[in-house]
Amino acid sequence: MQAQMLEGGFADPATASAHVFRAIMEAMARPGTLWSLAGAAPPAPLSPAAGAALLTLCDTETPLYLAGDADCDAVRAWVAFHTGAPLVGPKDCMFALGTWEALGPLSVYPVGTSEYPDRSATLIVECSYLRTEGATLTGPGIRDTAALSLPETQAFQDNAALFPLGLDFFFTSGVRIAALPRSTKVR
Repeated sequence: MQAQMLEGGFADPATASAHVFRAIMEAMARPGTLWSLAGAAPPAPLSPAAGAALLTLCDTETPLYLAGDADCDAVRAWVAFHTGAPLVGPKDCMFALGTWEALGPLSVYPVGTSEYPDRSATLIVECSYLRTEGATLTGPGIRDTAALSLPETQAFQDNAALFPLGLDFFFTSGVRIAALPRSTKVR
């Protein structure tokens, strides 16, 4: 367990996190596009993309909720060593990580307030696959339409109706990541 906890971080943290941050921001700015995140080798069941996102987005001041199988000793130790992110429940998190089924229901996560809509949670959803097909996306950052293999559509339609409040989403599978900000319309 000790060796596994120490391994899997970025070899060159400053450079790797800058590259990953750029890809994450590109994914959020262009919903429905797929990007690759390299450099992390987190313990199972996390994907390399989810691990890279955690290494880049989490620190000692970003509360993290681990849902389902992601909430295991190996992942907890890895997150603690590499990011120092405090592990909390869903009502208090800034980021949550797990499969779609494990993360539900979405109503437990903070969606921000009218004064501070940015005080909402971002969910990192681990998927068995990620493709640019399926649900049709429209909105900011999308020229006409885009498509993304979402686990369902109704939850994202309900979330978009809360705008400017709501949740933001990253979907990860292997080394791939895609984003779905709350401003995106899903059909």
